[in-house]
Amino acid sequence: MKVYNTSLLIVLILFTLTSCRDQKKIATTSEVDQVLQANTEKISKVVNHIKVRDSFPRTILKEDTEWDLVGVRDWCSGFWPGVLWYGYEFSGDESLKQAAQEFTEPIKTIAYTPATDHDIGFQVYCSFGNGYRLTGNEAYKKVMLAAADTLATLYNPKVGSIQSWLGKPEYPHNTIIDNMMNLELLFWAAKNGGSKSLYDIAESHAEVTMKNLVRPDYSTYHLGSFDDETGEFLRGVAHQGYADDSMWARGQTWGIYGFAFSYRETGREDFLDTSIKLADKYLERLPEDGVPFWDFDDPKIPNAPKDASAAAVAACGMLELSTLVKDEKLKEKYFNQAKRFIKALSSEHYLSGDTNQSLLLHSTGHHPRNSEIDASIIYADYYYMEALLRLKKIENTTVINP
Repeated sequence: MKVYNTSLLIVLILFTLTSCRDQKKIATTSEVDQVLQANTEKISKVVNHIKVRDSFPRTILKEDTEWDLVGVRDWCSGFWPGVLWYGYEFSGDESLKQAAQEFTEPIKTIAYTPATDHDIGFQVYCSFGNGYRLTGNEAYKKVMLAAADTLATLYNPKVGSIQSWLGKPEYPHNTIIDNMMNLELLFWAAKNGGSKSLYDIAESHAEVTMKNLVRPDYSTYHLGSFDDETGEFLRGVAHQGYADDSMWARGQTWGIYGFAFSYRETGREDFLDTSIKLADKYLERLPEDGVPFWDFDDPKIPNAPKDASAAAVAACGMLELSTLVKDEKLKEKYFNQAKRFIKALSSEHYLSGDTNQSLLLHSTGHHPRNSEIDASIIYADYYYMEALLRLKKIENTTVINP
């Protein structure tokens, strides 16, 4: 994969040399294009090795080289078609578009079957959402509207939030921080022919999450447990984090990104303030290389596993923040931090190169269950591609003053 490694060297040099204090417009898109080109070439090769279109890449463990595939109902099913759509968006390659369409289609069933968890947003918005954005296919819009209605059936008005997982008697009504990301489907649907109640549900869910899953120090719980009759907040739980009072890295980044776009959709300053404070807390504790350990409070640090997926989500969230905050210094701050994360992920240590079929190495899925530790995980690739494309668009359209 010599093209890929050459691109790596180019991007590292250009990322290093480019500074907002060197020029009015922060960098050019050339270094981002180099990485996107290499990533897209790799995606194009990998898709030809996956012969079935109703199974989806999820994980590559350290000892393996090829994607483990999962079915439509897996919460990660939408990320692979999303990666393909991003590859098509960058390249205009019709074969990637065709593959994206083929992998997107089977996910349609999720929109029309009873909801069992909140992941409908990840599954449908990342696949059909990107497909509709890029093609305007009205059939995709129909699926998305149906999916939003299905997701809304998990809303409990007594609590004011969507129940993340059914069948968890230890948590009568549970809401997890990841669920913030699925609100984008509801906000979108409310603006595109769906019921206004979808907007109200999304806003209420964000408010309940803000008031209960965000701690006073602006770290976050992974899960909030509520009384399903009274709506009383019972307790915050780590679940995928190290401990109930620890700061799970990916959860923090779900919050940064989710509250940022919740502000974008509602104009509520408290959502923006929450996103900013979550971002600042994250930056305050971030290790020097810009990629977090899986949990900031793991006592094994610095020998704990990293989570590249959290860095990719953080890059997307801070790019979003940089477009929303009004203060020029804050714009510059979050933009440059996002760029720092992308630079780190685009380094030889995190890019997979010839190691396996993924784009990124060193993500952590569910550490407490000893699952997907120091692995390649599809949502890391998805948000990495999103971050690169967002960075490219911002650099094409925006001047941020030093």
